[in-house]
Amino acid sequence: MPGPVTVRADDAPAGVAARAARVLGLESGPGGALVGYPHGREIRVEATVRPDGAGSRVDLTARVEARVPYFDWFFGPILRRRCRRVLRHCAAVLTDADDDIRPLRSSYFLPPVPFDDEQITLLASACALGALCSFGSALFGQNANSVADAFGSHDATLGTSLAITRAGVLVALVVAALADRYGRRAVVAAGFGGVGLANAATALAPNLAFFTGSQLLTRAFVQATLVVAGIAVVEEAPERARAYAATMFALASGAGFALSVILLPIADLGPQAWRVSFAVSGLTVLLLPALVRSFPETRRYRRVVGEAVSRGRLRTLRDRSYASRFALLGGIAFLTGVFSAPSAQLTNRFLSDDRGFSNLDVSVFRAVTNGIPGLIGVVVGGRLVESRGRRPVAIWATALATAVQAAFFLSDGAWLWVLSAVALLGAAPASIALGTLDAELFPTEVRGTSNALLLVCGVTGAVTGLLASGFLADPLGGLGRSIALCGAAAMAAALLLAPRLPESAFHALDEVSPSRVVDPRAPADDPG
Repeated sequence: MPGPVTVRADDAPAGVAARAARVLGLESGPGGALVGYPHGREIRVEATVRPDGAGSRVDLTARVEARVPYFDWFFGPILRRRCRRVLRHCAAVLTDADDDIRPLRSSYFLPPVPFDDEQITLLASACALGALCSFGSALFGQNANSVADAFGSHDATLGTSLAITRAGVLVALVVAALADRYGRRAVVAAGFGGVGLANAATALAPNLAFFTGSQLLTRAFVQATLVVAGIAVVEEAPERARAYAATMFALASGAGFALSVILLPIADLGPQAWRVSFAVSGLTVLLLPALVRSFPETRRYRRVVGEAVSRGRLRTLRDRSYASRFALLGGIAFLTGVFSAPSAQLTNRFLSDDRGFSNLDVSVFRAVTNGIPGLIGVVVGGRLVESRGRRPVAIWATALATAVQAAFFLSDGAWLWVLSAVALLGAAPASIALGTLDAELFPTEVRGTSNALLLVCGVTGAVTGLLASGFLADPLGGLGRSIALCGAAAMAAALLLAPRLPESAFHALDEVSPSRVVDPRAPADDPG
């Protein structure tokens, strides 16, 4: 924590105290000190005002009160820096009698509105689960080339295997939908445990068929866990911070993906060395008890249960209030999946076979083009989604990312590096905008069911894209050209469907998607 700061003010103690209360919101505390949280609940400020001649002497201290489970190593330095800035700002406010001190700017990595302890704990736990699940999910795509070589597979066979794993969406559909019946916490626990066990089995796979089957289960549990955990962070977030919560969840998921990239060079150590990464993912199941203990049930879900609202009913999605929303989001999920799945899963194969990259080259390429650009895209994208709205960001970011990523698959040389980085700058905001809308546009009692069905739409598109890119690679003269062609579907989603989405950024969640659907034919005083 920064040391105390002592400043001198020209006003008498009573005037300084009045200014501290008016501008900083400080109130009388123990021992006559003024205490409060002028810039968020995470930092507590204390001021002691004493007479000093005709003016006053002010002793200021500030300390960080927020603790972020699992991520204090990341947020600790940010909060300490913020603490120093808060202390300097408070000192300037109390010594300037003209009220012309500029407001303290918020940090990109700290929430725009306060989180309470339970909200911090849930978000941090969900982020830890998301990171580990994303790591486990990314291993097939990152090691696809090594797996194909180990089992003697070619592009079409590998594309088919990747497509088959998408059938795990049928398991994910059931598991995620159960979150409306049994709660977010129980489903997240079951899904995370399933990821670890399925990847442990993958590490021992004797052939491609067994490998594909175990990865089908991995993907099913990953999808269910990420969907339900993503719902939980949006449900529990304060108003005006839902996009921030989704941004932090996306950052954590990106960190999990980055870990899979870091471990990629292990596959170069031998024909079967790719199994090590899957074994590491399998060991994460040992963290399940601690993670589940720190993952509370969301208060919105507890309230719905307490009010005996029917949960998980498909008829809610057929109500005219939600049917059109589901149709639009389902269409967008399908069309973007046609391009995003082969783009994500077959990039390493494209770089290796079409551009002559080694696994080490791919790892360096991913680290350079995905690391900093991905971080910037997620952080800036989260701010844009909150300040500019979900819909405009979804439209323009999806269109930009699609056009640039398609160009990437038709390029060579230095352009590969540039286009990959720019594409990620657009893809990150698009993902946050659409992911937040998926959770916001449906009521609590069917949020799990609706997002599970949207997942089916997205995976159906992913299967379509993977099969198309795999089988069109030879006729079109290369994997890159076939993947680029799939970009037409995502562009249609951006330009034709996304503009018709409702805007939810500037409304309370319960206003956007009320927990009860009222029959429009019923009288106004009839709850329907």
